[in-house]
Amino acid sequence: MAVNLTPQYLEAEAEYKRAQSAEERLECLKRMWTLVPKHKASEKLQAELKTKLSAAREEVEKERKSPKKGGVSHKIPKQGAGQIVLVGGPNGGKSRLLTRLTRATPEVAPYPFTTREPHAGMMDWEDVRVQLVDTPPITADYLEGYLSSMVRAADAVLLVVDLGDDDGPLAAEAAIERLAQVKTHLVGEPPAESDDPTLHHAKTLLVANKLDLPDAAERLELVRELFGSRYPIQALDAESGNGLEALRTAIYNLLDVIRVYSKRPGKPPDMTSPFTCKSGSNVLQFAETVHRDFAETLKSARIWGTGVFDGQTVTRDHVLHDKDVVELHVG
Repeated sequence: MAVNLTPQYLEAEAEYKRAQSAEERLECLKRMWTLVPKHKASEKLQAELKTKLSAAREEVEKERKSPKKGGVSHKIPKQGAGQIVLVGGPNGGKSRLLTRLTRATPEVAPYPFTTREPHAGMMDWEDVRVQLVDTPPITADYLEGYLSSMVRAADAVLLVVDLGDDDGPLAAEAAIERLAQVKTHLVGEPPAESDDPTLHHAKTLLVANKLDLPDAAERLELVRELFGSRYPIQALDAESGNGLEALRTAIYNLLDVIRVYSKRPGKPPDMTSPFTCKSGSNVLQFAETVHRDFAETLKSARIWGTGVFDGQTVTRDHVLHDKDVVELHVG
C-alpha cells in the first residue's frame, strides 16, 4: 500500500530540507505532520516524523535557553509573488539596479563595498509585485556569514556581472565559487532531485550590467562564452535604462508562477490583486494558497479562463492557467 504523499506535503518537506534554524525546521515538521496521510502504509513515516518533531522541539528549547553568540544575522520576510536575491562581486551595480527596479533607496556610490547589509524593495510587473533583495558583495575571500542562508531561502537569484570592467567576469566566477564552498550552487535550472540534502541549487539569471560603457559589447561576448551554457543571460544598462523593462519581465518569468484571481459566489472577481501559484498548480493547491484550511474544507470550484467554459465546475485536481478566475466553495 503506497503512502501517496500530497504535493503540499512534498513542498513542506522541501522547505524542511532548506531550513536554516531549529525553529524553521520545527515549523516545517509541524506542517508535514498535519499533511501526512494517516493510514497503515504511512505508519513508519509517522514514527519518523514524531522522532524528528521531538528532536526539533528539544533543539529549539536549547537555543532559547542558550542563544548563540556571534555574527550579525539578517532575515527578510518574503513578500509579493516571490523573493529574488541579487548577488555578485564588488561595484557591479547591484544597488543601482535595485533603485531602478524598485522604490528602495540603498546607498549608491562608485566604489566597492558600499553595501554593508541587505536592502529590499518591491518591483512592479503588470499587476503583481516581486521582492528584490540587494546584498553585500562576494569575493574569493569575503562572504557575509548570513548570505548563504539568504540565497537558500530565496525563490531565485540574480547574478550581476560588471561589463564596465575587464575583471567583471572573473569577479562573478569568484562569487560563484565562494558560494559553492558553502554548498550553495548557482545554477540555471535546479535538478529535480539531489543526492546530497545539504546541497542547495539556486535558480539563477545572469544580469550583465553597464552595457552602455566603452568595450562592454566585447565583454558581453566573453560573458556569453564563459557563462552561456550555465545561465540564461540578460544584458542591460541600469544607469540609462537600456534593457530595463525586458529585465523586469525576465525576473518575473524566473519565478515560474501564474496569476489566479479569486471570486466570491455572487460577486464580481477581484482583478486587482491576484494570488500567485507555481505553474502547474491545481485547484486544491490554489485553495491552500488562499487559506490553509480551505484545502481541507474545499467542496467544489468554478472556473473562468483557459480551456473551460465560463463558470464551469471542475475537480480539485484541475490544473490552472495564468489569469484564471476561480470561485471556491468551501464548507
